[in-house]
Amino acid sequence: MLELIDRFGYLGIGAIVFVESFGIPAPGETVIIAGAAYAGRGHLSIVAVALIAFVAAVTGDSLGYWIGRRGGRPLVHRFGHYVRLTPERLDKVEGFMTRQGPKVVVVARFVEGLRQLNGVVAGLTEMPFPRFLAWNILGAALWVGVWSTAAYLAGDHIEQIAATLSRYLVIAVAVAAVALFLFFRHRLRRSTPK
Repeated sequence: MLELIDRFGYLGIGAIVFVESFGIPAPGETVIIAGAAYAGRGHLSIVAVALIAFVAAVTGDSLGYWIGRRGGRPLVHRFGHYVRLTPERLDKVEGFMTRQGPKVVVVARFVEGLRQLNGVVAGLTEMPFPRFLAWNILGAALWVGVWSTAAYLAGDHIEQIAATLSRYLVIAVAVAAVALFLFFRHRLRRSTPK
């Protein structure tokens, strides 16, 4: 990430956050953290990093909304079965978005996978655009604000923090792998006829 920021600066930050926000898997959160950490070291302006990331997030999600609104339903009906998204499941998603849409738009910013499809799903389920935009702006402001502030304040200590977190992440992944193994082993034993 730091090489990308060195080479492309603010443009790189904006481009990655933008493409991630309309559905393409990209490390948007990571580039915000890296850009803000760079700003904490005095290499970039934290205000510019946050503002560019915010604008890119809102515009990218809005593009995702229009992609979902204009072409989403026919694509789901045609290709949805490949990802287990049947018309019945789409109806359930629509009902859920009708009831919980604004909360989903805000919270999805902080959840990998949902962040990329947030706008597309809102458009697909025909959430009114002004409503989506208002909650999209709030979600983007919170998301960019949290990550840019935390990384900026971490500044020169970002490598030490990342090293400590990666140690705990390795332990968490190992525990999760063992738990999954035991779970599937238990299910296999239960389903095997005796």
